[in-house]
Amino acid sequence: MRYLNQMAKVTGIGGAFLRAKDPKALYAWYEKHLGISSPNGSFSFPASDERGKIAVAFFSLNSTYFPVHQPAMLNFQVDDLDALLDNLAAASVTVDPKRESYSYGRFGWFTDPEGNRVELWQPNSTP
Repeated sequence: MRYLNQMAKVTGIGGAFLRAKDPKALYAWYEKHLGISSPNGSFSFPASDERGKIAVAFFSLNSTYFPVHQPAMLNFQVDDLDALLDNLAAASVTVDPKRESYSYGRFGWFTDPEGNRVELWQPNSTP
């Protein structure tokens, strides 16, 4: 029997769902440039591959952290931020030259073929 004072809770992120003009082409682009595949029509990452906590953050409608016209921004955990961004730039992908470092890791950004700004996060090796 469940008591009313025992609140059910969320235990993690189940996914992120974004609209795309051409989902099939966008999956292929992400596989080619980021090395992530979508065998079942979505990306999935085993928990054992995660290197840091998963964050969900709400931004004000006029925040400039990512483009105002973009309703959401993906953030991927990476193992080598500089190498991945260098590879993207070499493939003529628009890469923001800015990098930011914090106590919990380093960040960089690129723009995908549909114009979405995407954030990459290299967590520190120690939690």
